[in-house]
Amino acid sequence: MTTFPDSKHMAISDAQQSDATNPERALDQVLANVAELAPLVAERGPEIERERRLPADLVRALKSARVYSLLVPRRYGGLGLDAPGALRVISALARLDGSVGWNAMIGQIGSLIPFLVSRELCEEVFRDGGDHILAGSSQKAKAERVPGGWRVTGVWPFLSGCQNAEWIAGDCVMMDGGSPLPAAEGPGPMVRTCVVPAEHWQIHDTWHTFGLRGTGSHHAELRDVLVPDRNFFEFPFGASFAPDSIFGMLPELLMFSHGAFAVGVAEGALADLLELAGSGVTQQRMAAPLRETERFREGVGRLGADLMAARALLDVQVAGRWADARRGAARDMARVAEAQQAAVWIASACVRVVEGCFELAGARAVYESSPLQRRMRDLRVAAQHAVVHQRNYVAAGDAALARLR
Repeated sequence: MTTFPDSKHMAISDAQQSDATNPERALDQVLANVAELAPLVAERGPEIERERRLPADLVRALKSARVYSLLVPRRYGGLGLDAPGALRVISALARLDGSVGWNAMIGQIGSLIPFLVSRELCEEVFRDGGDHILAGSSQKAKAERVPGGWRVTGVWPFLSGCQNAEWIAGDCVMMDGGSPLPAAEGPGPMVRTCVVPAEHWQIHDTWHTFGLRGTGSHHAELRDVLVPDRNFFEFPFGASFAPDSIFGMLPELLMFSHGAFAVGVAEGALADLLELAGSGVTQQRMAAPLRETERFREGVGRLGADLMAARALLDVQVAGRWADARRGAARDMARVAEAQQAAVWIASACVRVVEGCFELAGARAVYESSPLQRRMRDLRVAAQHAVVHQRNYVAAGDAALARLR
């Protein structure tokens, strides 16, 4: 049975503990960094699609831009941004490239995982004050109780960014003597998440997909690995040892991150459509350039309004949940259901915007050289994710009906 070494307590330097950084200035700097990355991202776009992963040099550039440490508390070397600011960065990256934005979104959530595990793991992961990548999957394998911890064996799909990750997390059904342990509350088995160094995972080349090809969301496997109990935690509803406000809204942050990603992709699609129109193109059997036709002008106006509505709902919901978290409000599951309801609607609205842009662009959009076809594919795949799937409206419906009782 494979084991991995104990985490060691590693001190955080005084410089990393400093709170001198101005969060607003830090946000402006990261957004400026993202803007500077735009030419590199555009240049590497075909490679990202072809290789089905982010190139190593682009990942290094994203780390240098501090994209993966947006929410890590400043005393651990991160930027300690608030939730609204961090989500603005995700949207900005998604406007550049769907796969880049997606992996940054996953990395943003992953950076908070150590804070649900232990102070010791945080100090190990963030000891150098730099950006680090943690990937994870909510699919489930099995963890069998054994002396010294849990024997974990299984395969987890949808591990976005796993080829660039330093740690990987996966949900487990906790077993004892071959039988599932009961959950502490409610029906069903006990489910916890383990986090294990990336070198113990075997990655399988499975990510051959319709969209989001560059995310490298392959399957990965653990084979008979002994994981100590201290490396298990509850995601996303577990408690953090850290007092920072962001941990008071982790489930909602997960949902709104998907919304921020979708808005960014849709904003990019509308910009692409306007650039096409600005080139003076005239579609077949049309007497005037595309930009001069009434149908095109109406479509742009309508799609722009839909996009404004999606962005406005996202901003209002995030601001409200961030205010709740800052004042230490107790978690309200009805509010969590409302957040997911909003995230599902935002993702769906953005799919409609991108598909509308694709349709208005005409036949030029069907070529691989058109960014619109890729944006449509990326967002269609993103909307299939469990967090923003249409079936999640059920929870919001149940919450609404519960108020009638």
